[in-house]
Amino acid sequence: MSPSNNDTNHDSATAKKAAAKASQATSRATAPASKAADKAADKAGDTASAAVSTAERTAKATSAVARSAAQRADAGRKAVVAASGQAVALATTAWTVLANRKAVAAGVGTGLAVLGASSYAAGRRAGRRTLGPITRLTGGRI
Repeated sequence: MSPSNNDTNHDSATAKKAAAKASQATSRATAPASKAADKAADKAGDTASAAVSTAERTAKATSAVARSAAQRADAGRKAVVAASGQAVALATTAWTVLANRKAVAAGVGTGLAVLGASSYAAGRRAGRRTLGPITRLTGGRI
């Protein structure tokens, strides 16, 4: 709607000045708010980038922990395999001894008999007097 030119009481230049002043006042009033909005947007961007970097660091730490746990699990698995191998070897040896217990008992008995006989002979030999060659030849009569 345009103003009519018939109204002489109304000054159009004054109205234009008032509108310009109102516009300036509005822009002055909203300028701090727009600056604050810009600052808030910048801070939001900084906060978002900080959150992203924190998430990246957390992901790296989590993957390191997962890798470490996998290595420990592998080491534990290897230890269990080694221990089970030793247990199997021990069980196999025990089973062999048990299955051949008669032969083992005979071997142990024979070994003890040989040990006793050899120690008896060594003791008899150590208890004898040493004789010279002539005495040995005559059987101890001279």
